[in-house]
Amino acid sequence: MAGPSRNLDWGFPRWRDYGAGSAAVTVRICDRDGCTEPGDRPAPKAPNRPERWYFCETHAAEYNRNWNYFEGLSAEEAHAREAGEAAETGFTKGRHWGWGGAGDGSRSRAELDALAALELDSDADPTAVKAAYRRLAKLNHPDAAPNDPAAAARFQIIQAAHDVLAAAEEQREHLKQS
Repeated sequence: MAGPSRNLDWGFPRWRDYGAGSAAVTVRICDRDGCTEPGDRPAPKAPNRPERWYFCETHAAEYNRNWNYFEGLSAEEAHAREAGEAAETGFTKGRHWGWGGAGDGSRSRAELDALAALELDSDADPTAVKAAYRRLAKLNHPDAAPNDPAAAARFQIIQAAHDVLAAAEEQREHLKQS
């Protein structure tokens, strides 16, 4: 008479293969119409919502490549949406990061705003600032556009932006010399 066979499942470590069970494994199919690949890559249906699409690798890459969170919104609307969703989730940026902004950290928020007013990138050098200031000042100067209050307001903004950037550059030069 044969004795009972020895059980190799003695606890940890497992001696039998993982996935050796006899139960069928369910495979979710890609949510893209007509695709029969496994859909194992989740993608959000809407920003900050729990609903998900499940795509195969190819369709997930296509979805991510075409994703634009702020599509069709102006800068003000995008900022308002971002602020509203930050309040909704309850997460905020740490207060100690308040000094930082875009760029490499060498420019202040006022300088970055001034560069935006001059239609420049955050890494613009002083010669680009000077050229942009001259170009925009010529277009919006009250002598070049008389009886245009909008141009006068733009000129004041451009002048203030140039003053901020000139003062910051002067301070950098002073710090280099000392």
